[in-house]
Amino acid sequence: MNFNPNVLDCAAAPIAEAWSWVKNPGSEQLIDMCQAVPAHLPPQSLRDYLGEAIKNGEGATYTDIRGIQPLREALAANISARYAAEVVADDIIITAGCNQAFCSVIDTLCDKGDEVIIPLPCYFNHQMWLTIRGITQKYLSFDSKTALPDPQEAATLVTSRTRAIVLVTPNNPTGATYSPGCIEQFYRLAREHGLALIVDETYRDFIDYEHLPHELFNQADWRDHFVHLYSFSKVFSLTGHRTGAVAAGPALLESIRKVQDCTAICAPHAGQLAALYGLQHLHDWKLEKARELQVRADLIKQAFDNPQLQYRLVSAGAYFAYIEHPFESPSRDVVKRLIQEFDLVCLPGSYFGREQEKFIRLAFANVHEKYFDEVIHRLLASQT
Repeated sequence: MNFNPNVLDCAAAPIAEAWSWVKNPGSEQLIDMCQAVPAHLPPQSLRDYLGEAIKNGEGATYTDIRGIQPLREALAANISARYAAEVVADDIIITAGCNQAFCSVIDTLCDKGDEVIIPLPCYFNHQMWLTIRGITQKYLSFDSKTALPDPQEAATLVTSRTRAIVLVTPNNPTGATYSPGCIEQFYRLAREHGLALIVDETYRDFIDYEHLPHELFNQADWRDHFVHLYSFSKVFSLTGHRTGAVAAGPALLESIRKVQDCTAICAPHAGQLAALYGLQHLHDWKLEKARELQVRADLIKQAFDNPQLQYRLVSAGAYFAYIEHPFESPSRDVVKRLIQEFDLVCLPGSYFGREQEKFIRLAFANVHEKYFDEVIHRLLASQT
């Protein structure tokens, strides 16, 4: 058989590869900071509701390609409240997770050989999909002091083949949250050149609820240039139900429906029911979990203040801490040693794009803060 060379050139699935380095996956000594997963199940009320719904036959059928209307209406109301804007159900399509949301948007916007501007370090699945589709990635350099992308640098990368700019905020892998002003500068750049600004906000529920993440939904022409990606996986602990969303203008959504019909037909019906229940009933639970994660982020920052530690915390927030390691070795070798000798499962910076060999990512959301001292102890031990 012949294979698509773009798929062959694509890196291996990162989480699976990192776990292949674990010698004893069942060991109680393992500290798993590898994958971004919630540390808790959905609340019992959601599980009870979904169990009864499935027993009664709900969730077993296809839905509208765009998703069930009550969920689209509830998410539109949620976005409107969160961003102090006016978003309606017709601005939304429900997808099989946020990864499918991204893939569908890219497939709709880009042809082979087109270009997408993406900051370093970048979310590995975004990079993988762009590679598989034969789309050129134009990288923004990484400032390890601020962990923020530079809109002025992005302006120098725009060509006649550029179709989109991609931002992830709060960021995966760095945990950094981009300021509203920074995001707006990227929006102005996209509008100036007729591009799409794709903003993946999977982790938006884990930042300060007192402040707007940005004001793009209040731009009169947001539907012409802004594409908002969202996920229910983290906020309601529904990773296995694969439910995400795109909020965008009607022309883009109409074309995305074609892609959706050929890939997923519709997002999983049961997952849509669970997401709807979450939006309708779990606001306080969501805020409680967000506060817990904020405490965890603050504590991991404190843990890295250890004066003997040669690993440097670059940034931390939402689910992630991005760390500069002290070795000359490639990041894969550093991580293999941390996994195999110190039972600390994490990811090498090389998974997140070029020029990331000095870094590793720790996903702290699924690790209780009582283990942070042990994490630092193991990092200290690895320095010798």
